[in-house]
Amino acid sequence: MVTPQGAQTANDIFANAQALAPLIHASRESMEAERRLPAPVVTALRKLGAFRLAIPRAYGGLELDPVAQVKVVEELSRLDGSVGWCAMISSAGSFAAAFLAPDVAQRLCGHEDFSLAGQVVPVGRAELVDGGYRVTGRYRFGSGCQHASLMVGGCVVFENGTPRRLANGQPETRVMSFPPSACKILDTWHTTGLLGTGSNDFEVADVFVPFAESWSFAERPPYSGTLYRFPPLFLVTHAGVPLGLARAGIDAVIELASGKALAPDPHQLFGSRLLREESRVHEAIAVAEGALAAARSFTYSTLTELWDTLNRSEKPSPRQRALYRIMLIDVHRMAKEVITSMYDLAATSAIYRSHPLDRIIRDILTACQHGVVHPKMYRPAGRLLLGLAAGDPLF
Repeated sequence: MVTPQGAQTANDIFANAQALAPLIHASRESMEAERRLPAPVVTALRKLGAFRLAIPRAYGGLELDPVAQVKVVEELSRLDGSVGWCAMISSAGSFAAAFLAPDVAQRLCGHEDFSLAGQVVPVGRAELVDGGYRVTGRYRFGSGCQHASLMVGGCVVFENGTPRRLANGQPETRVMSFPPSACKILDTWHTTGLLGTGSNDFEVADVFVPFAESWSFAERPPYSGTLYRFPPLFLVTHAGVPLGLARAGIDAVIELASGKALAPDPHQLFGSRLLREESRVHEAIAVAEGALAAARSFTYSTLTELWDTLNRSEKPSPRQRALYRIMLIDVHRMAKEVITSMYDLAATSAIYRSHPLDRIIRDILTACQHGVVHPKMYRPAGRLLLGLAAGDPLF
């Protein structure tokens, strides 16, 4: 498990995240209208360290264990889905620091203003040239791109116009890093939810990237901390977003139920009752709390077991790898079900933009569309449980 020093650092970050509630609440209208995080929120998140949870301590980062990372993102997502999402994306990207040469990692990632946006899926083209690559590509969903200090994009590597092949015959792919000034941000983020994430498309055209400013998760990282022994852990903070949103959804109904009066029942002799006095509400709240508790238990027990395995310098078993994948999907499915049930309980109160459930349900519906947590990703996990290769390069 984490060291006492690491645990204290995580506790401090969690407490400081909770203290951001007034600022985040006051910024919600601006987030939705401008479709990005406002500058004061970005500054507060940078000071908190929310964008660099996985940067090695040797480079000035936090290097939090997986459980601590998810708890921080969970709390930020409880406060606002877009805030939690941007922290999740940048912290996932901050794993890159361990895969870069120390001097490059220190320069690109070792400062308080660090935040990362981009996409690691290799949809770009990197042509091999002297000293590096010439990169061209268009990337989708650059969450946080308006405030990023570093942009990244996955590429297939080409040499003399032909894809380079690895020893196993597969095309060579690498993730390239770009200064934000080299990227053209496209105004594409007009969506259902997570409006404040600014997840616009962006493109690069013939941008030079030195060899040292690219990496592959398939390579052994120069920084050998436990956190980086299982590369798919860079996805771990995804779990915090639905947990936080589900918590916010339940809390919103509990608050509403204490003050919302139901329409009078013509069969009753006396006046209307409060929503919290309805038996159907009692049942729905209890079911929702149980579902959330089960999802949290699954999440944190899976991560604790995986972390203990890595700390023993052992490789995760196929079953552990499968459960990790299943957990990431299950927690999103659970959150969508819980939030939908809360939305139904709130009835017409939830349809107004002024009510938190309007934003919360839009955010979870959007979050559940991400490719990493889509139900089709159960398939690699099922293959692992049946003794087959995952069929997914990440797992």
